[in-house]
Amino acid sequence: MEHTRVALLAIVVENPDAVTRLNDLLHQYSPYIIGRMGLPYPKRNVSLISVMLDAPNDAISALSGKVGKLEGVSTKVVYARLEE
Repeated sequence: MEHTRVALLAIVVENPDAVTRLNDLLHQYSPYIIGRMGLPYPKRNVSLISVMLDAPNDAISALSGKVGKLEGVSTKVVYARLEE
């Protein structure tokens, strides 16, 4: 079995035009997604999304990098410190 890590991908969307591409990326990585929650914050014109993952490190890094390259989208990954 391939070694996986549990991580939280935090996403801030400031550009609504990026949402379709973002959803396409999340769909591509859906086998690794444990769950996700997204909330619009109209007061500040942003959407806040959290994506919980159990995935190989390479997949987490690739997804975060691709999401971060979307115009008007910021992302950060937090990894769980789990014992093997």
